[in-house]
Amino acid sequence: MTAPENAMIVDDPATHAEVSARFAAYEKALMTNDVDALDEFFWRSPLAIRFGDKGSSYGFEAIAAFRAARPGGSPQRVLQNTQITTFGTDYAVAATEFIRENEPRVGRQSQVWVRIPDVGWRIVSAHVSLVA
Repeated sequence: MTAPENAMIVDDPATHAEVSARFAAYEKALMTNDVDALDEFFWRSPLAIRFGDKGSSYGFEAIAAFRAARPGGSPQRVLQNTQITTFGTDYAVAATEFIRENEPRVGRQSQVWVRIPDVGWRIVSAHVSLVA
């Protein structure tokens, strides 16, 4: 993509490919309940946030504790209407809907991804909810 001088590039192909790959890897770890891998996707900061259908987790430690205590991991699901948008080369938003097995409600998930220096792409904020 091209942009005027001093303008942010939205959906740079290389950046979009990087975030898309990380998003897919996160989904694989979620569906296989790979708790160690899931921890690696989140920013290790007290400022990281995850709002979920079972409560809110403030800070990496709380997010990791939620994952570790979740028996059996996330219910299996199928994604639909996934959209990933990158802003410059260090920021992205991923949003998707999902259908869980034996769940009549549609789920929604959003993630804010940031390329952290010396660490790489991490989720700094996430939200999961089910539509009534």
